[in-house]
Amino acid sequence: MTPAQPPLSESAAFVSGGGSGIGLACALRFAAEGAHVTVAGRGEDRLGAAVAELEAVAAPGAHVGYVVADVTDEEQVRAAVDRAASLGRPLRAVVASAGGNSTMGPITLVDTRKWRDTVDLNITGTMLVLKHSARHMVRAGGGAFVAISSLASSATHRWFGAYGVSKAGIDHLVRLAADELGPSGVRVHSIRPGLVRTDMVDMVTEGGPVLDDYLACTPLGRIGEPDDIAALAAFLVGPQSTWLTGQNINADGGHHLRRGPDYRPLLEPLFGPDALRGVVEE
Repeated sequence: MTPAQPPLSESAAFVSGGGSGIGLACALRFAAEGAHVTVAGRGEDRLGAAVAELEAVAAPGAHVGYVVADVTDEEQVRAAVDRAASLGRPLRAVVASAGGNSTMGPITLVDTRKWRDTVDLNITGTMLVLKHSARHMVRAGGGAFVAISSLASSATHRWFGAYGVSKAGIDHLVRLAADELGPSGVRVHSIRPGLVRTDMVDMVTEGGPVLDDYLACTPLGRIGEPDDIAALAAFLVGPQSTWLTGQNINADGGHHLRRGPDYRPLLEPLFGPDALRGVVEE
């Protein structure tokens, strides 16, 4: 890379969950910084719209494209990552952003199947992207992998079910992989976003007492934007962070300094006050 070249102009990048939200913001940043970018997700319409956005910002010479893939399906992940690595540049920048939660509510009422689905999506899905992308990065002589974790991995979020638990698993996976892959020049991190303005949490960010509580717990006094997370991801995969690995980094406006949010105003009308403290009718 010369001073005039974009920092990722010699790299290929892969982003799971790249059709919207934080994943799309990361992909946009990587494309603008010169990478060949492949985004993956389950919705082809959303991915097609994402590629149109990527084409509008991509640096000259940067290729963008998408692959429909479910991160819980290993063969689909393998094929998607292989596609990203086949575009004439080494795969050196990977973000695992696909994730979600289907277990909001009291732990004594959690749906076990949905618990397993959430753990599979968040932990196993991240592991599969790491497993198959790290193979390419090792062969290429190095690279960087960033998993999107959550503030909920370290600060308890009552009634979040499997979400925080699975994000904590991602944080440990990152540290384990960083230790194993460091000798091959592969750096591995996670980012722990706080409340970020995405479709997944629009019931909070649109306003109300839960948003007020988030802001009261956030020293910087605002919610995050996807670009806030993308900026950190770009630093972690770029040439200025080559002596960093194994980090679980909070990007939350300082929210981790206080406490987890209070979702009682949203959940008490659904479950009742007794259920929120674990009471279950026989």
